[in-house]
Amino acid sequence: MVSTTLRRIVSPCWKPSVEGENSSRGGVGNGRVDGLLWYEDSGEHVAGEFSMAVIQANNLLEDHSQLESGPISSFKSGPHGTFVGIYDGHGGPETARFINKHLFSHIKTFNGAEFTTENHGMSADVINKAFLATEEDFLNLVKEQFETKPQIASVGSCCLVGIICSGLLYIANAGDSRVVLGRLEKAFKEVKAVQLSSEHNASFESVREELRSFHPDDPQIVVLRHNVWRVKGIIQISRSIGDAYLKKPEFNREPLLPKFRVPNSFEKPILQAEPALSVQKLRPEDQFLIFASDGLWEHLSNQEAVNIVSTCPRNGIARRLIKAALREAAKKREMRYSDLKKIDRGVRRHFHDDITVIVLFLDFHLISNGSSCRPLVSIRGSAGVSGNSKY
Repeated sequence: MVSTTLRRIVSPCWKPSVEGENSSRGGVGNGRVDGLLWYEDSGEHVAGEFSMAVIQANNLLEDHSQLESGPISSFKSGPHGTFVGIYDGHGGPETARFINKHLFSHIKTFNGAEFTTENHGMSADVINKAFLATEEDFLNLVKEQFETKPQIASVGSCCLVGIICSGLLYIANAGDSRVVLGRLEKAFKEVKAVQLSSEHNASFESVREELRSFHPDDPQIVVLRHNVWRVKGIIQISRSIGDAYLKKPEFNREPLLPKFRVPNSFEKPILQAEPALSVQKLRPEDQFLIFASDGLWEHLSNQEAVNIVSTCPRNGIARRLIKAALREAAKKREMRYSDLKKIDRGVRRHFHDDITVIVLFLDFHLISNGSSCRPLVSIRGSAGVSGNSKY
């Protein structure tokens, strides 16, 4: 007998995966659109297969994402690998869109500059430099536009990056998106969830302590309002790209709206753009990676998501995860999933956030042999999402 809990977790496998029966079984292109849903059901990357999907909830889609598979250096004979980026914007889509356009280019440029015969892979230093260069470029854009478009100073984005290169997995995170590994526990014949990223959200005591240590003279660096911890009483995340009004005091003034301005001036940035970085060697028992914005994790636990991926067909698995999350969102509001699907963008944000999911399946044979003969892939997960549909 299948338990009620297990049935709820794997039920997406027993039904059509999401709205619309068509799935993209052809070559990787620009994805497909089904109302508020964008998806690329399956494709190949340097180290295995992948699936991507995005569901829009905001009036303007604030989630942006990309997958790049192939050369990850500007140097002609440089390494091949897979790059994943999840950019969860807030206050508007401008920063996430900017990161989607510039971050990977910085990765390739910095990696090319550091390429040598001895160091022919990726490095944590390259990724850190790319984050900070993207931040600097965006803040320069804010400076150019501030007087005519002051709202751009209040726009920011979380940034989660994963890179597979030379048998190593690099994770860099600023914000509260998350990546979870599905690892086979052979002794128990189960795939266990292993969270690989830590979230920079003031709801965590460790993050609040970090903020207090960075700002020892500011007793209001974190404030509890309406049972929610926020940095300066304004924002929950402590690391981001953008949010210029919390990075540079020159933007903490008119013509920016008062609701975004900090009462007292500050000397050093309140938020950081530097990511938390980790590097680990991939193992044969590492089955897949789930990269997602926090909209998914609000409704599914790490293990629930891993159970779905490990028990369902690979094709369209990112869509299945989104559908499972939306079903949970509907259940929490005591409404039917079919009714949630009828709610348009904008209003939909009251029920769930924009959600982006990228699943990378890992082929250890390809990882260990460093295959460079796989098809080149460059795909952006925000293209073509429409709000003109019942979905």
